[in-house]
Formats: sequence, C-alpha cells, structure tokens
Amino acid sequence: MTIIIRLDRMLADRKMQLSELAEKVDVSIVNLSNLKTGKVRAVRFSTLNAICKALGCQPGDILEYIEDEES
Repeated sequence: MTIIIRLDRMLADRKMQLSELAEKVDVSIVNLSNLKTGKVRAVRFSTLNAICKALGCQPGDILEYIEDEES
C-alpha cells in the first residue's frame, strides 16, 4: 500500500502558500515541506486537524491510499 500526500494540490486549490499555512497551523515550513513531498513516515492527528481546519478540507482531501500493484 502507498499513501500519497496531496497537500500541494490543496494549497493550489486554496491559492495558499506553504508559508501561510505554516503560520496558520503553527508548524515549521520545513516540516510542512517534508509532509508535502512525502518525506515523513507519520503525521500527528493534531497536525492533520490543524491543516484541515486551515484549508477547510477533510483528511481524505490530503491523504490518498493507492494499493500497490502485484507483480
């Protein structure tokens, strides 16, 4: 299974910069950038909650599950 982070799409839809989101959710730009590029292994529910509140979206708008293809 693979979880795809769609934070960049949500930011574009909301016409919001990463720095603006970082300020609204009180998370560093570096941490949000790592989340956006999929370089994190976990995300706290409190962070996800704050991001969803700031972007006016649901967790499923940011996180997408893709089943791996079997060879």
